[in-house]
Amino acid sequence: MPDYTLELAAGGRVAGVDEAGRGPLAGPVMAAAVMFHGAPPDTLAMLLDDSKKLSAEKREAAFAVLRAAARAGVLDYAIAAASAAEIGRLNILRATHLAMWRAVSRLPALPDLVLVDGNAAPRLPCATRCVVKGDSLSLSIAAASILAKVTRDRAMIRLDGRWPGYGFARHAGYPTAAHRAALEKLGPCPHHRRGFAPVDQLALL
Repeated sequence: MPDYTLELAAGGRVAGVDEAGRGPLAGPVMAAAVMFHGAPPDTLAMLLDDSKKLSAEKREAAFAVLRAAARAGVLDYAIAAASAAEIGRLNILRATHLAMWRAVSRLPALPDLVLVDGNAAPRLPCATRCVVKGDSLSLSIAAASILAKVTRDRAMIRLDGRWPGYGFARHAGYPTAAHRAALEKLGPCPHHRRGFAPVDQLALL
């Protein structure tokens, strides 16, 4: 389970950053930045974990509590995206880093240090530290992973209403068998990612 050890050891203003949506064939990649104002209360901390380990219901519950905690002054957070068009132009890693940069830049105050999930440090307007499996170690990163995941899932549900037939609400753009079958039948929509082989191959047909 994640805890607040890394943040306390760093001192100063420390934010955690994580992304959601690097693997899909469609939709944006989303990033969130979370900066707690001191160790979060146990009632909040116990809800936080790597978003991939939580059910959709638990992610939604944690998302609501995090937003309430922000209104109460317990934390600051910001969420940002890079679009499918930006992913196609930049590649997925650089677009992910762009989304992270946008999220950190939107915090009310810049952190002294950003803890980033993974082993590839984005170029941010402040110091960074990579933390492998950070969403299982750091409460700030775990909180960011939940905010990014829930926000992206909601965005894909909205896209499903605008582009019916692909099943975005069910698979969130990931390359499931149903999504690939819909791509073959309908071809790519404007929110499919160019530069991803299954999309590019069908775009040429």
